[in-house]
Amino acid sequence: MARKTPARVPDGLALYAIGDVHGRADLLAPLLDALLEDAAGVERAVIVGLGDYVDRGPDSRGVVDLMLGLANEPAIELRCLRGNHDQALVDFLADAELGPSWARHGGRETLASYGTPAPDDPRDMRAWRDTREAFAAALPDAHRDFFADLALSYARGDYLFVHAGVRPGVALDAQAARDLLWIREPFLTCVRPLEKLVVHGHTPSPRVHADHRRIGLDTEAHASGVLSACRLEGTERRVIQAVAGPGGVEIRLDAA
Repeated sequence: MARKTPARVPDGLALYAIGDVHGRADLLAPLLDALLEDAAGVERAVIVGLGDYVDRGPDSRGVVDLMLGLANEPAIELRCLRGNHDQALVDFLADAELGPSWARHGGRETLASYGTPAPDDPRDMRAWRDTREAFAAALPDAHRDFFADLALSYARGDYLFVHAGVRPGVALDAQAARDLLWIREPFLTCVRPLEKLVVHGHTPSPRVHADHRRIGLDTEAHASGVLSACRLEGTERRVIQAVAGPGGVEIRLDAA
């Protein structure tokens, strides 16, 4: 059944969602500092990572280290979701033949961040098998567990958090994993009401998208230098962004 009132977070709780980081540890670190400072003033706080921590940007390893550090914050409940790029990393660990495809879509930068560069010749499968072995050895156990434990969705109050979106017309508890990781259309433009307001990443946009159906937080941080998060409390929404500039990274606040 579609909602007939504004989406609401349970009383005494603030939810923070972080869009696609894609290896931009330089943006994630100040953004997390800003979220933690903001969360110090609320009774309970949950931070949700919407996935795609790795690929394309220069420091995927640093991003995972930051998320693992956040998990140790006693006042924060952390929920990390799986993105399609995170799934590609896991798939490569299981099958070296997926290396060339992963490298074309950002995996080359992730491998480099762990000190295991991709083969010069993407067609050399023997080299890819060696790279997979080197990457598996270089991946800390805590990082391996991080990727293995990523969830596909998280629901709280009137909000559903996923990486990509949901398929309209399918019950939220019956959504296919592939859609949660990959869907764009018909989710993005369908006007069909949804059971919950969906907070997602995956589809890049110059600005945060927010309406009565969905909040899209992928502002293409790896290329734009803008990493976006959203704070949800009661029926209020607020955008918090880390923006790279000539003088360093600036934190900006705006209404969603």
